[in-house]
Amino acid sequence: MAYEQVQEASKFRSKCIYDVFLSFRGEDTRKTFTNQLYEALVDEGLRTFKDDNEIERGENINSELDKAIHQSKGSVIVLSQNYASSSWCLDELVMILENNKNRGHVILPVFYYVDSSDVENQLGSFAIAFARHEKKLLENSEDNQAWAKRVEGWRKGLKEVASLGGMTLQGQNERNKTKFIEKIIKVIEEKINRSVIGIAPYLIGIDSRAKDLNLWLKNGTGTVSVAGVCGMGGIGKTTIAKYVFNVNYENFERSSFLGNIRQYSEYEDGLIHMQKQFLADILRGQKTKVQSIDEGIYQIKAAVYGKRVLVVLDGIDRLEQLDAFLGMRDWFHPGSRIIISTRHSELLRAYEIDMVNMVDKLSKEESFELFSWHAFGKSQPIEHYKQLSERVVKHCEGLPLALQLVGSSLSGKDVDVWESALSKLEAIPNSHVAKKLKVSYDSLQDDHDQNLFLDVACFFVAKNINIVATVLEGCGYYVIVGIQNLIDRFLLTIDQNEKVVMHQSVRAMGREIVRQESTRDPGKRTRLWHYKDCIKVLNEKKVRSMLYVRLSHIG
Repeated sequence: MAYEQVQEASKFRSKCIYDVFLSFRGEDTRKTFTNQLYEALVDEGLRTFKDDNEIERGENINSELDKAIHQSKGSVIVLSQNYASSSWCLDELVMILENNKNRGHVILPVFYYVDSSDVENQLGSFAIAFARHEKKLLENSEDNQAWAKRVEGWRKGLKEVASLGGMTLQGQNERNKTKFIEKIIKVIEEKINRSVIGIAPYLIGIDSRAKDLNLWLKNGTGTVSVAGVCGMGGIGKTTIAKYVFNVNYENFERSSFLGNIRQYSEYEDGLIHMQKQFLADILRGQKTKVQSIDEGIYQIKAAVYGKRVLVVLDGIDRLEQLDAFLGMRDWFHPGSRIIISTRHSELLRAYEIDMVNMVDKLSKEESFELFSWHAFGKSQPIEHYKQLSERVVKHCEGLPLALQLVGSSLSGKDVDVWESALSKLEAIPNSHVAKKLKVSYDSLQDDHDQNLFLDVACFFVAKNINIVATVLEGCGYYVIVGIQNLIDRFLLTIDQNEKVVMHQSVRAMGREIVRQESTRDPGKRTRLWHYKDCIKVLNEKKVRSMLYVRLSHIG
């Protein structure tokens, strides 16, 4: 799949569980044509919803169907002779059409031994069905207005779906019917663009950063292989993982992209939720019951047996999350590939990782281009914004997240707004960037490492590590292990001159944590680093001290 195709397809990607929702009249086609179509869709790798397979007894079927339609990228509607005799089917049709208008839900009508004009104009068996609906209208004197409105909606729905065109099956033998189903699958695949993961626009520098991963993925021979994508928060790990997934998923029999795995930690049964999602991907949307982690492991073993799979675990932040999958790597078929993205490099040391892709910051030229696309909608800044753009790019230090968010926030604003916003940005970091980076701070093992990070962010950036270590050891820190923990989470580095280096956005995030301790009274904060705050606090303390002496004297 080409770069342009990946970008274009990702713009229209919806957060859907299913690729296809099957709408059909059960008495007409459930055990014949629809069953064959369902099996063919699943075999082709399309996650398909079919009510008798997906809805469990005791569930509210109407609400479940509405939910399933909303969570599907598209629908195949099998319009058979008795389709219109079912109020259930007609209500389902109206739901599908509403999703088409509101969300771009794809629709493919299949005219199964019926003429499209009969559907459009409610003739033949459709006329008979509506005569029965009209009769019910006359018999239902209590709520005939609501029923009449409902029937009118059905008529409009059938007229609309028939006008979409579609595919017609008439007088076909079984061999031709098989070819007809193959054609349906080809058409629906083209319409829904099934496996493209949503990805950010303006993928500046993506080719060079994904080159090694793409080569590794294209080498489909050999044993099961694992790669890591590492870097600080906001550096583009997820974007790279999505990009290589989109480019390569078609080369594997099954694929699963488990995004933002960190969120599963918020659930009581987080690992079970993660296993369920993985099984849904590998089994093409088929529902599974997983009561325990051990049961999930057993089901995953059966699901991946004999299949070359591509798995992306995005945002790993705990060892047990890795254990849940990499402990099963021997079950995967040779040639399978697993990609792990994390901001915790030490997690990758627990397993044998075949390749680690450390994500670098954007160059100055790449930063200008990415920022310009978000701020101006083109690759270069507008002439009278160039100097201001240079300030932003310098401030963001090649961090894609910061360039994107700051650029978008300044888009369309006047020069004076830019100048004011930049002054504020140099004092108070962008809240969205700080929130994203704070995840790494929150994940530190204990308050020892957190306090160590805050002290470094406030006082010791660009200082010699040996001097820093001496001072911090005098403050009671376990410096060697603490600094290593910060390095492992990409919160700081030590350069070739033995100086402490911290990305400007990370340092700003740390200082903002301290500022938030008391935004109005610096004297209530645990650390002071700005000379104005220091002078203010010292002056206030001096005034309070003098007042105390005077009051004592008076007393």
